[in-house]
Amino acid sequence: MYSFIALLTFAAGIFAASAEHIVYSTVPGFFLQDLNTTNASTFDYTATNFGLINRTYPTDSHFDPHGKKTQWQRFARYVEALVFHESRKIDYKVIFFGRHGEGFHNAAETYYGTPAWNCYWSERDGNSTAIWADAHLTPNGIAQAQRAHNFWAHELDVQKIPAPQSYYTSPLYRCLSTANITFSGLKLPRSRPFVPLVKELFRESISGHTCDRRSNKTYIHDSFPSYKIEKGFSEQDLLWKPLEDETSVDQQVRSKIVLDQVFKSDRSTWVSVTSHSGEIGAILADLGHIPFSLNTGSVIPVFVKAERAKGPQPTTATQPYTALSTCSTQPPLPTATA
Repeated sequence: MYSFIALLTFAAGIFAASAEHIVYSTVPGFFLQDLNTTNASTFDYTATNFGLINRTYPTDSHFDPHGKKTQWQRFARYVEALVFHESRKIDYKVIFFGRHGEGFHNAAETYYGTPAWNCYWSERDGNSTAIWADAHLTPNGIAQAQRAHNFWAHELDVQKIPAPQSYYTSPLYRCLSTANITFSGLKLPRSRPFVPLVKELFRESISGHTCDRRSNKTYIHDSFPSYKIEKGFSEQDLLWKPLEDETSVDQQVRSKIVLDQVFKSDRSTWVSVTSHSGEIGAILADLGHIPFSLNTGSVIPVFVKAERAKGPQPTTATQPYTALSTCSTQPPLPTATA
């Protein structure tokens, strides 16, 4: 139980109880990833304009009467009009959720197979050829992040997509590195520089796997000195415990906490969050979005509506961490296939 208590203690200084709470939803009809008919496993964000659906908007007649603007320019104008006309009780953001590129832990799980990975190898820091504790990107993962960089460069130049106004990242190295490769060196407006904020609670599902144990604050700062680290970020990882897993209920709670932190402190409309498959899935559930699993290195934007409702946040009973199921002996290595 200690780890989740530490989590709530960490959040308490940032997220205080108030007379209102935030209710989230997604605004449908704008992205392919919002549709049940879209296959997440084969979805290619670079082939679909980040999934933006070709359609008209109520603002087109005034903003683009001659049909010369791009789809992203017209969508951005529509979003800006919504933001301008809504009351202070309602906020809109377009959040680009990016999953990190392939890490050495992903490659190890593929090599050993998921059952052997989950019960034995994932509790170790690595093997004789690779380290996956707070995993770094593989060469393939670096290439995936570079692909995202190239696509952002194309979208900024050709589609005139709005650059993010704010950047957030998980504290795990694979996300810190993916964000750096993706956004560093892009031709960004001076008013929107790439200066990400490292937030503890955007991390992956907290498991006893060593890939989910973050490095200390000093190492993160020294590795990415231009990044900002949020106030209250501990030197050591207080949330990770060996051989114990966070429950899905607790992940939903802390994912709602970090969403609330962003929406209560950041007036930006265009936001980038570099995170993980499990954590993005938990956030999508908090937003009321359909399940949509991202492949490594993939990016999806989500159009989010946040409404402030009277009364404190409804409480959810927290749960103790659960014991990780392990193997008593090393599983046999995978057999090579011809």
